Amino acid sequence: MKKILILMIAISLFTVLSKAIATTNDYDEIARSDKVGVSIYAKKLNGYGLYTNFKIDFQGSILSKPYWINTTSPTWSPEIIYEDISQDGKKELVIILTKDIGTGVLECEVHVFQTQPRKSDKTQSQIPVEVPVDEPLAILLKNVKTELTPNKASVSIGDKKYTVDIKPLGIQPGNLFDEIYFGNLINFEIKNNQLVAKLGGQISPVGGYIGIFKSSIYTKIKCIK
Repeated sequence: MKKILILMIAISLFTVLSKAIATTNDYDEIARSDKVGVSIYAKKLNGYGLYTNFKIDFQGSILSKPYWINTTSPTWSPEIIYEDISQDGKKELVIILTKDIGTGVLECEVHVFQTQPRKSDKTQSQIPVEVPVDEPLAILLKNVKTELTPNKASVSIGDKKYTVDIKPLGIQPGNLFDEIYFGNLINFEIKNNQLVAKLGGQISPVGGYIGIFKSSIYTKIKCIK
């Protein structure tokens, strides 16, 4: 009876492992962190230079994200971060995707997961559960006011006002936007255990970036440089 039981357990374990392998064996591994125990797999969207149909292997648990996209450029592979950004003593899994790159364009997207315990018989594992994060562009537009003239760009954040002399950029008045545009440069970083969005302020369709606006995902706009 014990031999039969052991055999049944072995067959069950083999089936689970085989299923886990089968879910990713026809995918490309596009990012990996051995320190965290995370691998990211995806499939190429032929003709578009993009990966899609993602699967995340988090310490043996497979999570599907079929609608994620990331450029196929190796320079901009998904970034995997595992830090306590909520400052509650528990680490979050942060994945930064790069959706679009080009001249004057860098559009990134961030996803945050909290890990929760999952018990199965006598074993216990951690599974990632995605949590919503604030939209950085919405935070910026709510808290920032801008003015644009042929000579200067003015930015107001709360009771602070910043002025940038744009004459050295040599942009003709006909090529200036009506106001500072945000949306072509969006990136993220972890700084001092906080998830920070970085958005470029652009004054012209031919370039003309006047600075990077930084915003904590959970707070208001913090600074400009």
